[in-house]
Amino acid sequence: MINAPKNDAKAFCASEYDTLKEVIVCEPQYMSIREVINETQKHFKNENIHIERAMKQHNEFVEVMESQGINVIKLPSLSAYPEQVFTRDIGFTIGDTVFVAEMASPIRQGEETILQSWLQDRSVQYHNLTKERIEGGDVVVDRNTIYVGVSNRTHEASIRHLQSLLPGKEVMPVPFAAKYLHLDCVFNVLSQDEAIIFPNVISKTERELLSKRYDLIEISEEEQFTLGTNVLSIGNKKVLSLPVNKNVNKELRRRGYDVIEVDITEIIKSGGSFRCCTMPLFREPDQA
Repeated sequence: MINAPKNDAKAFCASEYDTLKEVIVCEPQYMSIREVINETQKHFKNENIHIERAMKQHNEFVEVMESQGINVIKLPSLSAYPEQVFTRDIGFTIGDTVFVAEMASPIRQGEETILQSWLQDRSVQYHNLTKERIEGGDVVVDRNTIYVGVSNRTHEASIRHLQSLLPGKEVMPVPFAAKYLHLDCVFNVLSQDEAIIFPNVISKTERELLSKRYDLIEISEEEQFTLGTNVLSIGNKKVLSLPVNKNVNKELRRRGYDVIEVDITEIIKSGGSFRCCTMPLFREPDQA
């Protein structure tokens, strides 16, 4: 059972919603749509990214997290990696281990080495998923159940390998329509009892199972496009969300969530929002 971190643990995550204490980000200093690698980028390819605006929004996002008592670690930005802002994909923390991904898209390959270097420098325990196609945006953690999206970026063989590394855990593959890139673009867990979902693109069997486990907040196609599922829970029913996703925010507040609205709409032009921009390193289990 994943219940609590060891006293000397430098990394620990048991869910998507426990109190976030330490998180890894990367500034969008060199962010641009150089190669279209998802549906959102197709829409914004000609407009591309306004770097100054993206940097300002990211800084405000970081300031909000820091105001909530979160230690924000910034990996160095390198011009070779235009998608580096999306740190969620390069790794994920389960229990006291960080799993470092091997990126599927050539334009992103190499980002993970910067994370590895940071972890080595600080003697943080990690497992290198060499030659495995599995990205953090497809991995959603809820205690002893690990939901993993079956996507163009994450393969079923790699999911089986992850299961072999996590004996006693239920690693559940969740197939969904490939155009939506990662699982967290269509599904996210908010608490032990609630989750947010864009339902009809997830395979029927898994959708029915999820509906039995959670009270599901269903989002519209319009708010899926603005990544309504891709909120960031920081603990104690506090959630960071985009102001434009009014229906999502209304439903969250109706269920008792403290919704902190932050505008990062320049960043989402490249296909990722709050969850995509953060790689939780340490979450302290809520006492409630």
